Amino acid sequence: MALASLQVNNLRPLKPQHHLINSSPKRLSATISCSAATPTKRYTITLLPGDGIGPEVIAVAKNVLQLAASFDGIEFGFKEMLMGGAALDLTGVPLPEETLSEARNSDAVLLGAIGGYKWDNNEKHLKPETGLLQLRAGLKVFANLRPASVLPQLVDASTLKKEVAEGVDLMVVRELTGGIYFGKPRGFGTNDSGDEIGFNTEIYAAYEIDRIAHVAFQTARKRSCRLCSVDKANVLEASMLWRKRVTAIASQYPDVELSHMYVDNAAMQLVRNPKQFDTIVTNNIFGDILSDEASMITGSIGMLPSASISDSGPGLYEPIHGSAPDIAGMDKANPLAAVLSAAMLLKYGLGEEKAAQRIELAVLDTLNRGFRTGDIYSAGNKLVGCKEMGEEVLKSVESKLAAAV
Repeated sequence: MALASLQVNNLRPLKPQHHLINSSPKRLSATISCSAATPTKRYTITLLPGDGIGPEVIAVAKNVLQLAASFDGIEFGFKEMLMGGAALDLTGVPLPEETLSEARNSDAVLLGAIGGYKWDNNEKHLKPETGLLQLRAGLKVFANLRPASVLPQLVDASTLKKEVAEGVDLMVVRELTGGIYFGKPRGFGTNDSGDEIGFNTEIYAAYEIDRIAHVAFQTARKRSCRLCSVDKANVLEASMLWRKRVTAIASQYPDVELSHMYVDNAAMQLVRNPKQFDTIVTNNIFGDILSDEASMITGSIGMLPSASISDSGPGLYEPIHGSAPDIAGMDKANPLAAVLSAAMLLKYGLGEEKAAQRIELAVLDTLNRGFRTGDIYSAGNKLVGCKEMGEEVLKSVESKLAAAV
């Protein structure tokens, strides 16, 4: 199955359910009450719609999440909170304390998108993106899992030749809370010649490398037991330590084949022969770049989800696309990345395998039935908007797929 890249299970222990929201989620339709099992489990989910197309795709993902889980007797308490530009406009900060507190006390966090032209010229501490970095740090989610699978229904949408793209199924494991994005010292100043300079520090401690390496080896073990560690150890001291620690930890996973690749070569190989990769582990900045590159192999960034997990506590689940302000509010967004992020939430965050698979199958069924948003449209298929795509996924969940899982 092309969604087989979503196969890492229970990388953290489930959190006791002590922080339940009292309000019950509204029923999606009368049909759900007939199909759903009697509720036996309840989870709290913090929703962060954010900016641009974020509210549109989160609305769809929420509905699909509710319906898919209802067949297994799962209920959710949702709490929608402000973040990003929307939070800046109303509170003056990109991540209000109330939002972070609610997120920490939930079982999982589902994020839409943040940012937009409106806030591009803000000072750094007042940018929506700063709120995202603060959220990741506040939740201590250090491992970002980004699958990139070329679905057979969308192979022609890839910018690569069909024979290159067909069958690609890889996972990028990105370190998320260390490296140059968080390293100190950083800032602005002047050099000895009086020129203005900006500077950042790429720094990793052994424990930061070790913990992401363990996640990567465990991920590879649940896939095809092949792990490629990407660094720049021929130039950077931080990468030299990275390679040393990853190599040392490999002895604990003798069943996993470990290889190393410099990041410039990895970037080239991803477009030359992406099928050579199964699981990739790399640092924060390299992972940021390579995972976006890998996403375009699939044909659209609007199709790909992500999961950010910690040792304990709630994970953060989000589509990897941006806020797309140009199409916000126009019902043109592709909600499938957000829907698949909800599937990852069920699988990795809550350990609800059946409900997660139900969503994955529904997405495939919807594509098989020919429904496409503009970013993945091709002749012979039916062009639909964000809402209608969501409705079609709900129909697939409600259909025989629900009983088949």
